[in-house]
Amino acid sequence: MGKRIPQDKKFVADIEIIDIAEEGRGVAKRDELVMFIEKAIPGDIVDVELLRKKKNLVEGKVTAVKSPSPHRVEPFCPHFGVCGGCKWQHMNYDAQLLFKAKYVDNVLSRIGKVDTSSMEPILGSEETAYYRNKLEYTFSNKRWLTNKDEETADRDMNALGFHVPGRFDKILDIDHCFLQADPSNDIRNSIREFATNHGISFYDLRAHEGALRNVIIRTASTGEVMVIVVFAYPTLEQIDQLMEFVNSKFPNLASLLYIVNQKRNDTIFDQEIEVFSGRDFIYEEMEGLKFKVGPKSFYQTNSAQAYELYKITRDFAGLTGNEVVYDLYTGAGTIANFVARHAKQVVGIEYVPSAIEDAKINSEINDVKNTKFYAGDMKDVLTVSFVEEHGKPDVIITDPPRAGMHGDVIKCLLEVEAPKIVYVSCNAATQARDLELLSEKYKVDRIKPVDMFPHTQHVENVVLLSRK
Repeated sequence: MGKRIPQDKKFVADIEIIDIAEEGRGVAKRDELVMFIEKAIPGDIVDVELLRKKKNLVEGKVTAVKSPSPHRVEPFCPHFGVCGGCKWQHMNYDAQLLFKAKYVDNVLSRIGKVDTSSMEPILGSEETAYYRNKLEYTFSNKRWLTNKDEETADRDMNALGFHVPGRFDKILDIDHCFLQADPSNDIRNSIREFATNHGISFYDLRAHEGALRNVIIRTASTGEVMVIVVFAYPTLEQIDQLMEFVNSKFPNLASLLYIVNQKRNDTIFDQEIEVFSGRDFIYEEMEGLKFKVGPKSFYQTNSAQAYELYKITRDFAGLTGNEVVYDLYTGAGTIANFVARHAKQVVGIEYVPSAIEDAKINSEINDVKNTKFYAGDMKDVLTVSFVEEHGKPDVIITDPPRAGMHGDVIKCLLEVEAPKIVYVSCNAATQARDLELLSEKYKVDRIKPVDMFPHTQHVENVVLLSRK
């Protein structure tokens, strides 16, 4: 947590922001102190309230912008600053891309000891609003009150929206979200209004009681929409009442599902899904390939930019049609099926068994016959004997979770010695750590950052490694 700042030293004036940190906070230096300041942008000169101190680091927040950065713009969402979803809306998009690319360059060279001279320009997202294909909203009977709400005498304490950063039990009621295209906002607001008007209770996140818990909305580039309503402690009448309303109000939904989740956490992966109307999946499409996306499926959250990411991955792999490709952390086999037409065979490995079943189905519906998928912990499945059985890979594509690859996986990659590795990462810091370990036998040939999430600090990065 860090130490609290004494009252007489809490406020400092005319602080110049010189950089931006991984978490998206502005960085400043004064004397021996390094400051991390929320909602500050490089080029700003600001007054700051210091909140916590840890050794020579302090955290703070802007109290006044004395001289705005040339990168500073007016946020377009009225919820910005309270909702934690889009931390960089106050920075123009060109600057966002600049700082994301700079971050990738910095961690690869500093942590991974990589020569970044091969780094290519970052690929920005054509759409910077309404780009997400999945959002999850939370019901709560303890709405987070803004200053505007405080002025209203008769307050409705129910909310359907997003968690306020740092508060698990407080939900910011969302009027319009700029992350997901229509009919997402209409669906959320209609459900909220119907539940309020019909006295269906909103979940109490502390007491764990109430009827309505979450709404998950998935959209696809095909135009198909899935809605999942998650109940906690409803009556059967309340389930029928609400689901019938959603079905009649939005008759074009491809998939309308519900779950009754009475666990202490929101995860639905161990929950039974009930189909109210339509199918239990929607279709996503990419280059003529159809991908079946169910309520528990993983699919890249920005569909249009995922296509660009996969094209870069395929380009880096340099496939001619004769290669054996291993796709590690294959998920629902999206990359595996995407590159299969350009390879001799693709072997996909993934920890989640249900994702592997999705991968097999995705191959089947696209008549892809040169894929094989295996479920299990990567460090246990990917062994030298597995490679001997399934053929030595010419190319390995790896797209691990944020934590990067397990040490045993890297050890196996060094033993297998595939001519090429294409490393796709959502966390350049752990990617850099892994690249440093792989440098024993591999050199970096190409680097290409890809922005999947405008107005956030997150950035994907693709690296091509070739055997020394």
